[in-house]
Amino acid sequence: MLSKIKHYINQIKKGRLKELLAELAWIYSHAKRYTLFIGLYTLLGLSGTITTLFAGLVSRDLVDIITGHNTGALISTFLTMIGMTLGTTLISQLSTYISTKISIKIDNDIKAKIFDDILITDWEALSRYHSGDLLVRWSGDVSSISSGILSIVPNLIIYLFRFVSALIMVLYYDASFAIFALVSIPISITASRITLKRMRQNNMQSMSVGTKMSSFNQETFSNIQTVKAFDMIPLYSKRLRELQKQYSDIRLKYQRTAIANTFILTIVSMLVTYSSYAWGIYKVWSGDITYGTMTMFLSLSGTLSASVDNLISFVPSTIMFTNSAKRLMGIANLPKENYSAKDEVAQFFETNKNIGVGLSIRNAAYTYATGTEVFENATFDAHPHEVIALVGPSGEGKTTMLRLLLSIIRAKEGEGFICAGDSTPENGKPCMDLTASTRQLFAYVPQGNTMFSGTIADNMRNVKEDATDEEIISALKIACAWDFVEKLPSGINTEIKERGGGFSEGQAQRLSIARALLRRSPILLLDEATSALDIMTERKVLKNIMDDKYPRTTIVTTHRPTVLNSCTRVYSISNKQCRLMTADEIAELIHN
Repeated sequence: MLSKIKHYINQIKKGRLKELLAELAWIYSHAKRYTLFIGLYTLLGLSGTITTLFAGLVSRDLVDIITGHNTGALISTFLTMIGMTLGTTLISQLSTYISTKISIKIDNDIKAKIFDDILITDWEALSRYHSGDLLVRWSGDVSSISSGILSIVPNLIIYLFRFVSALIMVLYYDASFAIFALVSIPISITASRITLKRMRQNNMQSMSVGTKMSSFNQETFSNIQTVKAFDMIPLYSKRLRELQKQYSDIRLKYQRTAIANTFILTIVSMLVTYSSYAWGIYKVWSGDITYGTMTMFLSLSGTLSASVDNLISFVPSTIMFTNSAKRLMGIANLPKENYSAKDEVAQFFETNKNIGVGLSIRNAAYTYATGTEVFENATFDAHPHEVIALVGPSGEGKTTMLRLLLSIIRAKEGEGFICAGDSTPENGKPCMDLTASTRQLFAYVPQGNTMFSGTIADNMRNVKEDATDEEIISALKIACAWDFVEKLPSGINTEIKERGGGFSEGQAQRLSIARALLRRSPILLLDEATSALDIMTERKVLKNIMDDKYPRTTIVTTHRPTVLNSCTRVYSISNKQCRLMTADEIAELIHN
């Protein structure tokens, strides 16, 4: 006993109690708005318990009337019994409906909140999690919380009330029957203690393997073309079956432990029931009680045993409940992006939209979480009606620089600004710091295929919901995409499959560029956005962008020197430096 007390004290010192309280507080923050409905559900459960207990009394009278121990009215008692049964059923079904309604509502609300949290979470912090892991937490753990909110506290109150009320009734009519139920409590707890601990461990292991399997499936289906191209189908089939075996072994281990626990509780329940039955027969034979009273006692003994079993089962349920909360809190408590200046940025653009918005980077430095330094003291300017190129070897920081401009990542040193027209931070004209709030002024075409499933028009309207068909077609023309879209049977209403399926890489790139142009943002970022286009189409797209009278600032990253002839300035990012290239250096690069 003393060792157990020391164990719990050590757990408190390690902060486990503080963690548990924090998890429960987080759960309460999501459940408190449903206090009224949860209270109603609890009251219905308590009413159902009271109705069941009264039904036990009525059944006692009914048996006594039938056996001649009571001369009461048979028909009225029988009708009362029917009414009690119907009432119990009605309360049960109403409780089920309310619990389903609340559970769905809570599930949707928490999922929506976690979904929003994920979207505004700092990208670097979020990138530590696999997308499959995020899906499991967002789906499975939220469902565990939403169902647990109704199954933990309300049912705990209901089962405690059921146990206490049944015990009071037994003690009131014959205290000797209560002994059997009370003796079963320490036996059940002791017998279940080891199995419950194993069930908790197995459950955590199965959650971990389940997350791995979800991540594996998501990644495989997203890269199925690569799996096919390298003929890795046998390998991936083997890996899936290995994960399935791990999951199956853990789940079966959990199930065996659960069966053992159920078997133990059943044995204890049988001992209590049969002991109560034997004692009831003895009491009837000795004339101390009637048959009806014995029936009532047996029913109450079963209620007591079931209540004890239900209360014991709350231990693993509560652990899983709080574990899910802990996993969700891990996502919800990640650092969030700063959107506090959205209105100020919108006003800044409204004031300067006629002259455009440019960019200025001053002495920026960035280092990966792994410790690899990408660049230092990076400085450059980009103004409206300019096309600025960033060139350099792969992996030297071009895409990283674009992420820095988008505030998806933050510079470890230095500063970044949006500026009115051709102003810079040094000339005293209006500028604002780059934050997540300034992202509303950008349009971005990343590397790879970034089209979503849906129609071409749906994809376009993702960036401008109220875009007309004419605006969409105009953007497609600038991106040199209209020449193939107009030939499609359904035109802009043609369906695009997942990850741009049904279109070539070059077509998907032109659609992505059109989507970015449709947004009519003052700043356009193109990350190798023309890499899949032939030289003539590439030049035409860039020429169309430059000929557009809209005061747009354009920054492109590229490996293709042919693009450089269309650029206002070229910056080289290599050897941790960002340097403005001279005309001779650009000519040599194009020549080589």
